[in-house]
Amino acid sequence: SFIGEAVLTVSVELLIEKLASKGLELFTRHEKLKADLIKWKGMLEMIQAVLADAEDRKTKDKAVKKWLDNLQNLAYDAEDVLDELETEALRKELLLQEPSAAYQPSTSTSKFRKIIPTCCTNFSPRSIQFESKMVSQIEDVTARLQSIISTQKDLLTMKNVISDGKSRINVGQRLPTTSLVNEDEVYGREKDKEAIVELLLRDDLRADDGFSVVSIKGLGGVGKTTLAQLVNKDDRVQRHFQIKAWTCVSEDFDVFTVSKSILNSIASDQCTDKDDLNLLQEKLKKQLSGKKFLLVLDDVWNENYNSWRALSCPFGAGASGSKIVVTHRNQGVAETMRAVSTKTLKELSDDDCLRVLIQHSLGARDFNIPQSLKEVAEKIVKKCKGLPLAAKTLGGLLRGKDDLNDWEIVLNANIWDLQEDKCDIIPALRVSYHFLPPQLKQCFAYISLFPKDYEFEEEQIILLWTAEGFLDQEYNGRKMEDLGRQFVRELHSRSLFQLSSKDTSRFVMHDLINDLARWAAGELYFRVEDTLAGENQQKFSQSLRHFSYIRGRYDGDTRFEFICDVQHLRTFLPVKLSDFDENYLAWSVLQRLLNLPRLR
Repeated sequence: SFIGEAVLTVSVELLIEKLASKGLELFTRHEKLKADLIKWKGMLEMIQAVLADAEDRKTKDKAVKKWLDNLQNLAYDAEDVLDELETEALRKELLLQEPSAAYQPSTSTSKFRKIIPTCCTNFSPRSIQFESKMVSQIEDVTARLQSIISTQKDLLTMKNVISDGKSRINVGQRLPTTSLVNEDEVYGREKDKEAIVELLLRDDLRADDGFSVVSIKGLGGVGKTTLAQLVNKDDRVQRHFQIKAWTCVSEDFDVFTVSKSILNSIASDQCTDKDDLNLLQEKLKKQLSGKKFLLVLDDVWNENYNSWRALSCPFGAGASGSKIVVTHRNQGVAETMRAVSTKTLKELSDDDCLRVLIQHSLGARDFNIPQSLKEVAEKIVKKCKGLPLAAKTLGGLLRGKDDLNDWEIVLNANIWDLQEDKCDIIPALRVSYHFLPPQLKQCFAYISLFPKDYEFEEEQIILLWTAEGFLDQEYNGRKMEDLGRQFVRELHSRSLFQLSSKDTSRFVMHDLINDLARWAAGELYFRVEDTLAGENQQKFSQSLRHFSYIRGRYDGDTRFEFICDVQHLRTFLPVKLSDFDENYLAWSVLQRLLNLPRLR
């Protein structure tokens, strides 16, 4: 089974920032507290240095996974301790301030308070009791940190981390794509193909660089590469361009490697191992000079303008009407390349997905299969939610199988529980998460609290992120609301959020992207899927921090008996599916919630 990746990088960064906050300065007079907090900072910085390597190794190394789980729980506990310290510091600061006019004491009392040394306010029984409790909690966290550091030395080394903080380990073992395609196995893309071909055959789309970029954007597994292959193979396109080249770029956008791949595709006899970048691009420019070319750059992630400019230098030598087709998930790729047109690829219809499933399972090109299998197949297709790669993957699992039991096993299986070497859709989707910045990973995992097909507004999710403290980090001096809007738009531009087809002011997630969020969230998040009785029997992890449920008409004690056992709960989120239904939460449940010290 696949393991939810805890969002640790941002948690550790946040802890280091909090250790330097002004609110904690009041406690630095306490030598024991001060010494331990200094230890925290040093140990967290050591952990931070190897974190990228650890998160990549987590899915294949159970010991590393356990280490990360312990670290995530510890990060939450440490943050809770620091929050308590900051809250107490704020309380003391308020006590030291002048009382309000409404409760102004006598002038003599006010003057008397001014001459009392600040340090003397720390000697109240409450302060002594508080500091004693915090010393105990801090000692516990310090001991756990030391244990984690000790284990880290055995599991992880700095050798596995490169200078930019990314691991050397691949995100997923995905084969590079080629230009070849079996058109008989593709369904539902006729109109999309014609739209792209029409653009490629036009010679009046010339950009300032002398060539035009046409982009194909969409969710992982939606069929962007397949559409590019169909377009590239079209007879009209083949006749229109003098030079055709295909390059699978993938996540690592290396200008030298991509330039060499393009030249090798055009004139393999010109490539040698002795070529440097300058020589490669001189040769490439010579090959393209005065000729109308079509270059397909598949699976591009690069949004760095300088890298794109460096790669594209030789392309301007081509003849008028030259085109570059780029497939990508992030809108920033098209903007960086100044695409003249972006085709956003939609999901397939259920009928077309069914054809893909049957093609790859039974080798049939029509619906002439036993009715019993067809009924199960239609239900399997619903799970694919229009992604042809998902239909192809599940069809491959059923290849040559006509036993109804085999089909029902696939129907009832969770895609994310399938073995990765048999399921291409998992690495295809997971790479979208891998390349999110740390802050966005945290915000994306939070969306796992929303049920599938749930539509939410931008303002709603920004308020929830703000309440959780996800937008507290300083970010170029921007306000939290502006930062939240940027995060929403970024997730939308990366095809992780989609605009609702019913209301364009709302967003929704594809079902498999919702599954991806749950995978990323791990045991820290849990959502109850329905409102039926008996849910209280669900066993909850002691690591649970965030909880959501779909509101029932009346939610009472029997539904939330578990609350008393989950003392570290931070989020208790009721989700309302309808604006018209009345919902009630029992007063006894509210009383239980008020006893949870970490609830936000």
